[in-house]
Amino acid sequence: MKLQVTQENLNKALSSVARIANTRGTLPILANVVLRTVGTRLTIAATNLDIAITHYIGSKVSEEGSITVPARLMQDFVGSLPSGVIELKLDDYKLHITTDQYNSVINGVSAEEFPVMPAITEGKTWTIPVKVFKKGLQQVLVAASNDEARPVLTGLYIHTSGGKLYIASTDSYRLAEKEIMPLEEDINILVPASSMQELLRVIGDQDTDIEIIHDDQQVLFKVGEVELMTRLIDGNYPDYKKLIPNTFAVTATLKRADFVNITKVSSLFAKESAGSVTIHVDPEAKSVSIRSVASQLGENTAQADAEVTAEGSITLNSRYLLDALGTLNSETVMLCFNGKLEPCVLKEAKSTDYIHVIMPLKS
Repeated sequence: MKLQVTQENLNKALSSVARIANTRGTLPILANVVLRTVGTRLTIAATNLDIAITHYIGSKVSEEGSITVPARLMQDFVGSLPSGVIELKLDDYKLHITTDQYNSVINGVSAEEFPVMPAITEGKTWTIPVKVFKKGLQQVLVAASNDEARPVLTGLYIHTSGGKLYIASTDSYRLAEKEIMPLEEDINILVPASSMQELLRVIGDQDTDIEIIHDDQQVLFKVGEVELMTRLIDGNYPDYKKLIPNTFAVTATLKRADFVNITKVSSLFAKESAGSVTIHVDPEAKSVSIRSVASQLGENTAQADAEVTAEGSITLNSRYLLDALGTLNSETVMLCFNGKLEPCVLKEAKSTDYIHVIMPLKS
């Protein structure tokens, strides 16, 4: 293998893939990245056996070949080089890296020993704009569970219903659902939330389409010069739509910034009670107030002006409330609930494509 590539492109590719190289696994080679020439391009790839990322970069290839090298060393070394052209030359299993001022050798391991995730031969293929998919992921990832004891809840449920594509997540204490776009294709996949965090990181701010190919076991996301493949979670997602109320006895509409501020202030006094705050909606005062009590520190009540339909109170986890408000993009938001022990819904005042449900705490 012999080729030339720019430091900027190589560094960007290594930054995309090296994070998932697994240094704590039972297979030492998983701590490596694979460098492989494909036509006039160089591919950099890494995997932890659950997820694989491949980044393609343009290069001037003189001799084809492949090698694996330690991911961390390669990333740190290339990141330290000045911008300009880098020459990579493979001699036996030693990768020679040369620039105008640097001449280094990194010992590698044969690429044939590197595990490869099986290709998707028969699967469904569909596309979605990057910006649309990215916004949807950002809004639902926050509600996915981290508890490996219930693996189904650690995934994002990407599915179609009634000719529309949805992404949903829940950790059983809260639920987020985003309506993405019209799509007639029958989609029903459960993708690890951790893999979607990686996808968000590697797609950046690209303004193009994502091509999505999947079968029953894996899904491949292709966007620009990057491909991300991940295993799907096996299992049936709960029928979460049953948790979402259709009508509400109490509704309050207020500025999102005001709601965030009074929640943040109240959360300072709520640490003692596991983040518990009580929200009171008052139609006479035309306000939403949040009260929190800390027996050792004191207590706090903060309120904001709101348009209110009826009086009511509900106790929520302040961190969950702040997380939910952080996913809403509009200037005004709606807080909706029925009884003290029934699900509370937050949504944007002028949009119906996203809802966030929080289960109440016993007050």
